[in-house]
Amino acid sequence: MRTFYIILSVLFTFFAIVQLNDVDPFFWVLYYLFIALLAGAASFGKYNKYGIMAALAITIFELVMLFPEFQAWMRDGMPSIVESMKAESPYIEFVREFLGLFIGLLAIIFLLTQRNRIGQRAHLKM
Repeated sequence: MRTFYIILSVLFTFFAIVQLNDVDPFFWVLYYLFIALLAGAASFGKYNKYGIMAALAITIFELVMLFPEFQAWMRDGMPSIVESMKAESPYIEFVREFLGLFIGLLAIIFLLTQRNRIGQRAHLKM
């Protein structure tokens, strides 16, 4: 499992690096690095409950904020968002951000479930 956490940490660090050339990199670099840090800590058996919960709250808040744009994209028939790196239609950037948050959400939920699973095992040993 440790190898998986390291891979997850490297992957989210890469996501952060790719965001450096974005128009608004500040939030995204910090967001992806935060998840990378949580995954890296998990590789050493350290599951920061408050960090994971903060990441979860931030992700859910941002997903809710971007959901109307995501819905508009779906109503328009889900046109391609990967044809070019330049966002040519108004919702392409929002949809990409929404999907990035969703990937982050999956990683955070995984970390949370692993933390809870390890906590339950430790509780049962007592």
